[in-house]
Amino acid sequence: MIIFLQYLSEKPITGDMKFINKNLLIQSDWLTQDKVLQKLNNVNVNKAPGPDGIHPRVLRELCVEICKPLFLIFQDSFLSGIVPEDWRKADVVPIFKKGLKFVPGNYRPVSLTSVAGKVFEGLLRNNIQKFIGRYNVIGKNQHGFMKHRSCQTNLITFYEEVSRSIDQGVAVDVIYLDFAKAFDTVPHKRLLFILRKIGLDENTCSWIENWLKDRVQRVVINGTFSRWTPVVSGVPQGSVIGPILLNLFINDLEISIESHVSVFADDTKLGKVIQCEQDVTSLQRDLDRLGDWALKWQMKFNVDKCKVMHFGVKNTQVIYTLNGTELWKSKQEKDLGIIIDFKLSNNVQCQTAAAKASKVLACIKRGVHSRDENIILPLYKSMVRPHLEYAIQFWATVLKKDIIALEKVQRRATKLIRGMEGLSYEERLTSLNLFSLEKRRLRGDLITLYKYIRGHYQPLSDNLFIKRTIHRTRGHPFRLEKSKFSLKHRKGCFTVRTIKLWNSLPVEVVGSESVQTFKKRLDDFLQTQNIKGYNI
Repeated sequence: MIIFLQYLSEKPITGDMKFINKNLLIQSDWLTQDKVLQKLNNVNVNKAPGPDGIHPRVLRELCVEICKPLFLIFQDSFLSGIVPEDWRKADVVPIFKKGLKFVPGNYRPVSLTSVAGKVFEGLLRNNIQKFIGRYNVIGKNQHGFMKHRSCQTNLITFYEEVSRSIDQGVAVDVIYLDFAKAFDTVPHKRLLFILRKIGLDENTCSWIENWLKDRVQRVVINGTFSRWTPVVSGVPQGSVIGPILLNLFINDLEISIESHVSVFADDTKLGKVIQCEQDVTSLQRDLDRLGDWALKWQMKFNVDKCKVMHFGVKNTQVIYTLNGTELWKSKQEKDLGIIIDFKLSNNVQCQTAAAKASKVLACIKRGVHSRDENIILPLYKSMVRPHLEYAIQFWATVLKKDIIALEKVQRRATKLIRGMEGLSYEERLTSLNLFSLEKRRLRGDLITLYKYIRGHYQPLSDNLFIKRTIHRTRGHPFRLEKSKFSLKHRKGCFTVRTIKLWNSLPVEVVGSESVQTFKKRLDDFLQTQNIKGYNI
């Protein structure tokens, strides 16, 4: 324990760090009794309570009665900068990730904290997010825990550049970086230094400082508790403001980096077009800078898990190092849950998704005796279909064999339901009010494209699409230029496969003023035209 504390103890920050946005103040109307009541009304009653034992259902069902007392507690806590002791306690539940189950490092520690404390954190987080949005504190390359950004936007934005470069015949090197327990090792003093540097008001900084101070936690496994242990660094995984604090802490990671940086929380990757020796030197220089950044801010890369993938047939596959250690070369990596290979083929991802979904469906078939529609259909939608559609706009396939492999899972699921046995697949879909998975992907593509074109994902869409400059009397004003490509893998890319159908949509569909209106008009159009999938 002494060695552990010495390793995590903080050293003074050296170097000239200029404070920016020093006079920016956070809004003062974020904490009101009405907003507390609204938060209490929206408490998820299915979540577990924290160490204080107060179940979320109690807060929700007594929201009117406890709203004012809680508001007064919240207000006093924020203004005084003193956090109730119960809010600084956590029951840690270890969640297995992968690898050997007897290795502690293969578990993710998720903290169960006070529900009342999380209600206040939610209000504070919303206010900090408004501050971040108003002053563009966090860069566009961070997709984690940011409004209108997701794993899918991260993947589409990053690999679109990789795909285009490969299609143009140039090599691309991508470095996949892995922080060693990023949430658990954020040094508190350095975090608070950054919060004040970006201009958060002193009340907010003081409250967060007290929230981080004297935290204790215990591990819970099968109802058995460990002893309480002090927490000397990190932000709790499972807390409400923890993720946004991590985002702010690593926000300047990409300063002075010449390569394309893409980040989702702490999952970081660098991409660089390699056309000459200078490009290799530049990427290696970026890795050296990141190593220096981690040393300065007391973070650590798990170098054994950092990999390099070489894309392009002309790639010379040079060696890169991080902190003096040679990086492993990889031909296949799991990036934000999606399998990426060096050919940018989606075949392995498709087969893996279908296999996972099939296993879950088999468990439902064996474990659930009822074949009632009201039981099987919700189970399929909540437990099976998500495996087939996670980040699907990024990796959706246009190959017939892959389309069939995915659709086969839904075919089997619909056959499980009583009364569907003798019907064709199309008849089962109609009876159950379902779309085919192929049609759902097409519909999802167009909805996602609408969001890009209409500015929901700005500035992420700046380099993805080009609007047509020649306006004809036929068609709508949001038509896009078709992408030209040489290699087969580009045909299935989101930015390529969607253009033809998007350009053919009626003006009243693409001209919808809201996403909900667009969805309704799109469904009517697809139904009228009997469009079931791409004709590529």
